[in-house]
Amino acid sequence: MALRGLAGSGPGSRGPLGQAGAADEEREAPAVVAAGDAPEDVEEDEGRSRGLLRWDGFSAWLHCVCVVGFDLELGQAVEVIYPQHSKLTDKEKTNICYLSFPDSNSGCLGDTQFCFRFRQSSGRRVSLHCLLDQFEKDLPVYLKKDPAYFYGYVYFRQVRDKTLKRGYFQKSLVLISKLPYIHFFHTVLKQIAPEYFERNEPYLEAACNDVDRWPAPMPGKTLHLPIMGVVMKVRIPTCHDKPGTTQIVQLTQQGDTHISVILPTVHEVDLFRCFCPVFLHSQMLWELVLLGEPLVVMAPSPSESSETVLALVNCISPLKYFSDFRPYFTIHDSEFKEYTTRTQAPPSVILGVTNPFFAKTLQHWPHIIRIGDLKPAGEIPKQVKVKKLKNLKTLDSKPGVYTSYKPYLNRDEEIMKQLQKGVQQKRPSEAQSVILRRYFLELTQSFIIPLERYVASLMPLQKSISPWKSPPQLRQFLPEEFMKTLEKTGPQLTSRIKGDWIGLYRHFLKSPNFDGWFKTRRKEMTQKLEALHLEALCEEDLLHWTQKHTEVETVDLVLKLKNKLLQADREHLPVKPDTMEKLRTHIDAIILALPEDLQGILLKTGMT
Repeated sequence: MALRGLAGSGPGSRGPLGQAGAADEEREAPAVVAAGDAPEDVEEDEGRSRGLLRWDGFSAWLHCVCVVGFDLELGQAVEVIYPQHSKLTDKEKTNICYLSFPDSNSGCLGDTQFCFRFRQSSGRRVSLHCLLDQFEKDLPVYLKKDPAYFYGYVYFRQVRDKTLKRGYFQKSLVLISKLPYIHFFHTVLKQIAPEYFERNEPYLEAACNDVDRWPAPMPGKTLHLPIMGVVMKVRIPTCHDKPGTTQIVQLTQQGDTHISVILPTVHEVDLFRCFCPVFLHSQMLWELVLLGEPLVVMAPSPSESSETVLALVNCISPLKYFSDFRPYFTIHDSEFKEYTTRTQAPPSVILGVTNPFFAKTLQHWPHIIRIGDLKPAGEIPKQVKVKKLKNLKTLDSKPGVYTSYKPYLNRDEEIMKQLQKGVQQKRPSEAQSVILRRYFLELTQSFIIPLERYVASLMPLQKSISPWKSPPQLRQFLPEEFMKTLEKTGPQLTSRIKGDWIGLYRHFLKSPNFDGWFKTRRKEMTQKLEALHLEALCEEDLLHWTQKHTEVETVDLVLKLKNKLLQADREHLPVKPDTMEKLRTHIDAIILALPEDLQGILLKTGMT
């Protein structure tokens, strides 16, 4: 594999990595400042005042940018990594190389955009961005970063070029990030990739410098992100947003004349376009995704495979899909053997594939969606049928959903008629997506509300929280006890859909999605108990307590209180700021009442 970095003038040579390069860049700065930006030295001063180092702004959004080309001797090769100091293991580079090009059978001429996801190498040191950790707690659970995975956002160009030995120019510009902001990063690539292929490395360096000046990806805040003369306006959702709403439109003001691109979403895909060939079976696919069933999408190109996989993962929102999913998966993937072995049952994963080889390799998988070319908006493909798995022999098989799965719920004919009517009336794909997204949202909420209600009942009563005892434990989740609650407070209260809801819940309670959801809820509730315990402590007259107890017991109390403060800070406990301040005041008062030698020791221990 070739790894050809740039000369010392690249962005990685900036700051401590190369003072000479920094001086050269400062002389050239005006040439790369985006429209509406402050000059670079002003921006860097602002960055320093925020406690940010060079490339911290970039790292908040991206891990690195890669250029993958085709080498006649070596095949796909990483030609450039920006910034140069970015760390990628050989295994990660190999995955990026193979995942950044479509399979040869895809025949993707021109420009193609798609997305992939790959596992981070084990043993890699996780970079800690304390600033970002604060933002993470305000994100919806389905937009939180998965520390074990990277996303790759690809802009691939393949055009005829007689000057090259192969007769084709083939290159990919790839953004590597932890953030699952699919629509956002595809939009960024649309802005910079075509120009990059014409102007090469200096242009890419300038684009990276622009990203380094961006504000951090703070949820709930309207962000203006300039890149190469274009300003993008985005808003990252928060966990407090009402599901199914887009708030960026409401925040658009007529005075925003410098805004070039307004993004109504950072992460959503065109749901109806992806589900269009299979929308009659969308409720069955929702069940398969909800239950974490092994699922393969066989598509003609990486664009179709990645969009469809991402649409499937998105259909159970606001629930997070907790299993692995690969929008584009190849035979060279480091997990290929693990996911295609016949020695054990297929894993809980959604794979998007394009290579005909997979039709044979994954024949034993229980659920396979075979799709044809996704039509442009306005063109409707023929609806595929549910077929038996034995009929799937090659990737040339007719499009269809190949499964023997029997859905638990009856199909919602009303929504199907609404979507079919939209097809006949040539309703725009965006409008159809709104209908389909709302339908999936209502279905997921009807399913999850009874679980939320039952889990809330596991919380101990507030009166059982004593400042002088450890916080009480949550009651255990008992499946049969939960099932009994469904008779009076089940999904029938909010959904018109009939069917075997009990069977669906029983199956879901054994799935990775339930396991992930319940662990998240249990952690949130445990943190709430810790916060309530802290508040109870603050209401006590702790100084009066110390007067009745020994010095040893008082020191022990101070150390425990300090640990409580550290825990609240470390775990971002939902504690009111004045509660923390009260507790610090209590600690200071107790310490000052102790002998001077102890005061000195305790003031140095931990934090107050």
